[in-house]
Amino acid sequence: MKVLLVFAHPEPRSLNGRLRDVAIAELEAQGHEVRLSDLYADNWKSEVDQADFPALEAEARLMPVQASKKAFEAGTLTDDVKAEIEKLLWADVLILQFPLWWFTMPAILKGWVDRVFAYGFAYGVGEHSERRWGDRYGEGSLAGKRAMLIVTAGGWEEHYTPRGINGPIDDLLFPIHHGILYYPGYDVLPPFVAYRADGLKEAGFEPLAERLRDRMRTLQSTSPIPYRRQNAGDYLIPTMQLRAGLETLGETGFSLHRRGRRLSLPDPDSRYSLVSPSASRNA
Repeated sequence: MKVLLVFAHPEPRSLNGRLRDVAIAELEAQGHEVRLSDLYADNWKSEVDQADFPALEAEARLMPVQASKKAFEAGTLTDDVKAEIEKLLWADVLILQFPLWWFTMPAILKGWVDRVFAYGFAYGVGEHSERRWGDRYGEGSLAGKRAMLIVTAGGWEEHYTPRGINGPIDDLLFPIHHGILYYPGYDVLPPFVAYRADGLKEAGFEPLAERLRDRMRTLQSTSPIPYRRQNAGDYLIPTMQLRAGLETLGETGFSLHRRGRRLSLPDPDSRYSLVSPSASRNA
């Protein structure tokens, strides 16, 4: 199996850096081939601007969607973007690893998505008609591949529950799981989330690392999050509204887009020793 790990943390000696090394070592021990995109180490350019489209005339108005489409079709995307697209096509599994900053991914990783998920590659593909609305949400260029997140969070696990002040971790990660990964076709696995990351004692690292090793050993067998496929009949086209009667009584929000009753995602990854409830940005 071929795995691409996209790593977004500025400090290689961080908990994230140590967990990255654990994940790669276990994957390679299992015989998998691994490629790493270390965005900070590579000085990844995160912003989309005119420099991304060398074929665009200097005086032309930049319309990113149209420019992305033309550049992808013409093969004129920049070399760094082409290299990442090649990695995505090569990989059977994509892992995005990052600290949860302000309830989402670091800007450099969002910029990687903005630039690499080009029109015609990750979106804007497929037939648009009265029976289909493009190849997306379970279909698309990356269908048949798997993806998952490795995330560290400074807060307590209890803070990320349905009654917790931060809201459920499932909901916080929904825009990434559903809107970035499932949209172009990935089967999205439950995330590996390490809570109270800045308070981890050295004695607690090995149990946490072993749980991550177990997730790497089960990448092929873990059941994905059961999101509804857009073109499988659950949604009315073209309004893209979920058909009435498919939800659990009283169910609303993001969980409507998962088949069956809402359940918390498996998260065995928070049972380790702590020294502080701090939520600094160094995890």
